[in-house]
Amino acid sequence: MKRVRKAVNISLSKGVQTAQSLVRKKRLKKAGLPPGSLVFTGHQKIERAEVRVIKYNGTEINELSFDPDRIQKTDEGSTIWFDVRGLHEIDLIEKFGPALDIHPLVLEDVLEVTQRPKFEEYPSGYFLILRDIKFDVEGLRMIPEQIAVYTGHDFVLSFQEDADDLFEEIRNRLLAHRGRIRSRGADYLTYALIDRIVDNYFLVLDQIGDAIEAMEEEIMYDVESSTKGKIHRFKRSLLSMRRAIGPLREAISSLIKAEIPHRDETTDMFLRDAYDHVVQALEILETYRDTLSGLQDLYISELSFKMNSVMQVLTIMATIFIPLTFLAGIYGMNFANMPELQWKYGYFILLGIMAVTAIALILFFRKRKWL
Repeated sequence: MKRVRKAVNISLSKGVQTAQSLVRKKRLKKAGLPPGSLVFTGHQKIERAEVRVIKYNGTEINELSFDPDRIQKTDEGSTIWFDVRGLHEIDLIEKFGPALDIHPLVLEDVLEVTQRPKFEEYPSGYFLILRDIKFDVEGLRMIPEQIAVYTGHDFVLSFQEDADDLFEEIRNRLLAHRGRIRSRGADYLTYALIDRIVDNYFLVLDQIGDAIEAMEEEIMYDVESSTKGKIHRFKRSLLSMRRAIGPLREAISSLIKAEIPHRDETTDMFLRDAYDHVVQALEILETYRDTLSGLQDLYISELSFKMNSVMQVLTIMATIFIPLTFLAGIYGMNFANMPELQWKYGYFILLGIMAVTAIALILFFRKRKWL
């Protein structure tokens, strides 16, 4: 079982290194190009890009078929949501620019999948970069995914790398007319997308908490040399998650402070709640990082205790055999005048003395609770 886990960890590590190498090669291709050049720096995670389009208002909702050559904003009083999954089809991503009056720098950032979470304002809307996190329990590593959201007056454009329907619950709420989302505009839909990602952080943190408890039990009951590597990988994973959550706090704060035309003021209240959740997630994450540092100290202590226990057993065995060796050494000397050597039962008497000495030492050690 340990060999299988080791093989899985090695394969995961190689997979991560390969993905990072591909990203570096693609970023090298982008070097030197003018600003706004569209180069996808990630790797393809879906066979074909998918775009789902939902148009809604307070009274009706329609899920429209997507035509890349007829991308347009909705009519007054309605909101349209373009949900794009898969970023490798650059020609498709590029068509959203002129159709929705989106700055080329926005689309460049969408395709640059190593962006840190941020908020930016543009003449036709505002732009958010977020990072969704999945936790690989076996490999103790984070699997990040960049999420980009551009919000205009009456439309929202969201981009995902993977085929997983991260916003399925929000789509179901729209279709079922649950909550206030249908009666609100594009700004509230943007909040809902942010809230979905932030809620997922707490699910990941719960998984991390369970993994830390399991690791603590492993250290307490069966400390192994491989545990040190696990703790190190775990700490790096938490650092990666902090890089995803920390800048998001600043991004949401900037979004709240921004003076955006046509934004409903009541949405700010919900954004402040999302901000508080991000702060809470960061606090929990910092607590887990401190706990991992404590686990590292516990690992060293348990390893030292295990070594001390071994040394204690060896010392006790050596202490028991020292007087026996002394007696055996005396009667192993080649002196002619040793009266005991002529005794008929001398050999058995010496063995008895040695046995009594050993038993007496063992009883003494047990009384002192050294055994």
